[in-house]
Order: sequence, then structure tokens, then C-alpha cells
Amino acid sequence: MAPTRNDDVDWDSWPVQDYLGENYRELHPSDAAVIAHHCAFYRQFAPASAARSLEFGAGPNLYPLILAAAASRRIDAVEASAAGVAYLTRQLEQGPDESWLPFHALCRRLNPDLPPTLVEALAGVRVVHGDIRALPPGTYDIASMNFVAEGVTEDFTEFTDFCHRFVRSVAPGGHLVAAFMENMPTYRIGPASRWPGCPVNPAVVTEVFAPLTEHLTVTRIDADPTLPDYGDSGMVLLTAARRGA
Repeated sequence: MAPTRNDDVDWDSWPVQDYLGENYRELHPSDAAVIAHHCAFYRQFAPASAARSLEFGAGPNLYPLILAAAASRRIDAVEASAAGVAYLTRQLEQGPDESWLPFHALCRRLNPDLPPTLVEALAGVRVVHGDIRALPPGTYDIASMNFVAEGVTEDFTEFTDFCHRFVRSVAPGGHLVAAFMENMPTYRIGPASRWPGCPVNPAVVTEVFAPLTEHLTVTRIDADPTLPDYGDSGMVLLTAARRGA
């Protein structure tokens, strides 16, 4: 059977509320570990030193947007799913869900350069409804990608293409931070919906990113028993810079 590719999937029907309920209505230990990793990355930048930052396939996860606020004057949350865009838009226009407050508190404790309130931290976010594959290369100073490339296709070649587009979204010398589910198979969210997965590990991630990046660091954390068992074995975390032209 041919692997499921990104364009085979109805992303507009992504089950946002089920996904949030399973993963982000409380602050899990794995979230705290990712936040600590990403905060260390963002602390290298002076406040508001990045003119434009990117969240590559934002989904309904707000904490990467919060994290970027310390360094960024503007953050583009690019998302293909109409359901994801609707959620992000509501969070910005009507105020974020209270469940995100502990995430903001941890982010700010680890990086005091963050704005003091959650609303202020999200003030620079612009929601962009579009295909991340259509982004013009070299547009951003910083790009972040969290649980995207390995969770939108079963095809390794397409996974690699998404990762390379992520790298090329920043200008040469631009900075990258990312998190991947480790060894994620095809997975279920909620009672019925199934979604594609491309199993990856630190060695695979290193192999994919090394040709296009420098200062590449790849680490991992173990699976979180407080989260649903999606079949993964933990998370892979990355920082890098795009190689110069």
C-alpha cells in the first residue's frame, strides 16, 4: 500500500478540541522539557531583535508562539487547516483559553524577557492561512517547527522536503528550533480520526538537517506517561542555523 501523503488528508477536519484535550489542557512534563529547551534557544537573542519569526505549521499549540515573543517583533503562525486557523484566530481576537496561562508562566519564568501577560505575549502574532510549502525562501530571521513534518505524511521523502523547506524559510544564517515526535506511527486523535505519521529518531533528524545547517544540535527526551500513548518513544529536539549562501 502506498504511503499516505500530505495532500491525501483533509486537514480542515483536524480535530482541534480532541487534540487540545489530549495534549494541552494541562502542562505535561514533556511540554515543560520542550519549553526549557526552546527557552534556552531564545535566550541567545536580545528582546525584539528578530523582525520576523515563523511558526511553521502552527496548529492550535500556543506555547511556541509565546516562546517566540521574547525575541520577535512579529510572528507569522502559518497554518493550512481551517480548523486550526479558526482556533488561533479566536485565541487572538477573543482572548486565550485559561489553560494556556501555566504555559506562559513557565515560559516567562525561564525567559524573563517575555511580556508579562499572555495577551501581550501573543500581541505580535499574525495568523496566516496557507500552505507552508508556498512560503518564499529566506523570509524569516527565526523559524520554529513543532510536531509538524513527522505528523503530516507517511512518506520519508516528503518528510525530508518539509524539513528542508523549514530550513530555507529563514535567511542564510537564520536560526531554527524544532521538536519532533520520536518514532511516531500513524496515530489516532479522539474516538475515531486517524492521521499520518513518519517515524523518525535523532539519527534520522540529524541526517536530514546536516546538509543545510550549521551549529546543529539534536537531543531527545523519553516518552511522557502522562500523555496518550500514540505509539511514539519520546521527542527529538533540534537547534541549528541555516548555512550561509
